[in-house]
Amino acid sequence: MNHEKIRADLVDYGDKLFVNSAGASLMPRSVGEKIKEYLDREERLGGYTVAGQQAEEIAEFYREAAHLIGCATHNIAFAHSASTGYMQALSSIPLYAKDVIITSEVDYTSNFLQFLSLHKKRGVICEIIKSLPNGDLDIAHFRQLIDQYPVKLVAVTHIPTNSGMVQDVATIGEICAAENLIFLLDACQSIGQIEVNLKNIKCDFLTATGRKFLRGPRGTGFLYISDRILNEGYAPLLLDGGNATWTGPDTYELVESAERFGHWEKPYAMLAGLTEALRYLNEIGIQNVEKQNKKIIERLRGNLAAIPSVTCYDLGTQTSNILTFRKEGRTLEDIQQAFSNHLIFYGVSQKHQGQIDFNKKGVDWVIRLSPHYFNTVEEIDRLSTIIEEI
Repeated sequence: MNHEKIRADLVDYGDKLFVNSAGASLMPRSVGEKIKEYLDREERLGGYTVAGQQAEEIAEFYREAAHLIGCATHNIAFAHSASTGYMQALSSIPLYAKDVIITSEVDYTSNFLQFLSLHKKRGVICEIIKSLPNGDLDIAHFRQLIDQYPVKLVAVTHIPTNSGMVQDVATIGEICAAENLIFLLDACQSIGQIEVNLKNIKCDFLTATGRKFLRGPRGTGFLYISDRILNEGYAPLLLDGGNATWTGPDTYELVESAERFGHWEKPYAMLAGLTEALRYLNEIGIQNVEKQNKKIIERLRGNLAAIPSVTCYDLGTQTSNILTFRKEGRTLEDIQQAFSNHLIFYGVSQKHQGQIDFNKKGVDWVIRLSPHYFNTVEEIDRLSTIIEEI
């Protein structure tokens, strides 16, 4: 990893200290350039013409995304966001009154809202896997739920947005495969910061966003669809011209690839930016990124553990590059003011983003720090000193 070049690829970084890649990370310079170049061509030639000229470059998106997660290009669909992809996947599953969705205590806010909407409108039931005292998923309880209920879907988040824990989705996937259950994996916070390889994780759907650890533009993401789901004819509840072909007055044929879960209209300039972000990451190598990320987050966790007044709230056997904390005797406003004074870019997670998790922890907010491989050890030490002095 050429860390010097990676730092040089940051635009106007200056004196700021950016640790909010779990929110929306900093794009490499080349990503912005690709977007601007594409928009410039559209301005001069029109969107249809440019899309035709750039067909090969557009196809590169599918190759780069497939390479990153270890699948074939026909298994990848572009999504306008991780939530949009998630909705497309969820809408393809026939769910009716008393059908059961199994999820985890720390799943993403938007996911829970979709489950609650299905409960309100269709009577679908959501059952939650218990967590062990250390925060890990209670796999024995998961098996009990499968035996007890008519489960139609298992939907689990790999890394939650409001905590740095990494959930054991590989085991969940193995069990789902053995039980012939559909598994929807939210990899929104894991793609781009740790290796996510579908040779090791068995899932039917996987959703990802461009704006977080992938370092792509907002309004982009992708969706993985397994061959099993494609071959069995699953498709979103509502279709458009990108999902199917209208073959007669009352007939249609589904697109064979995962694009049946996408949309005909795409923000092609943003797609060009996401493709460049994927290429940039693949060139560095996700294993190298994960190694660097582990180095800097271990430094940060170690530094903060040495400050008696700081409490970190990240549970689990395995943790990631999301760290959540509070400082005794300091309000949210105190920390926000101090971080603003020092040009620190960070996140805040609040109770409405994780009702079950926050209730168990007995807090209503935490500061969320999410350093990425472009950060340095020196920055981590400076950040730790600032937190100690607040």
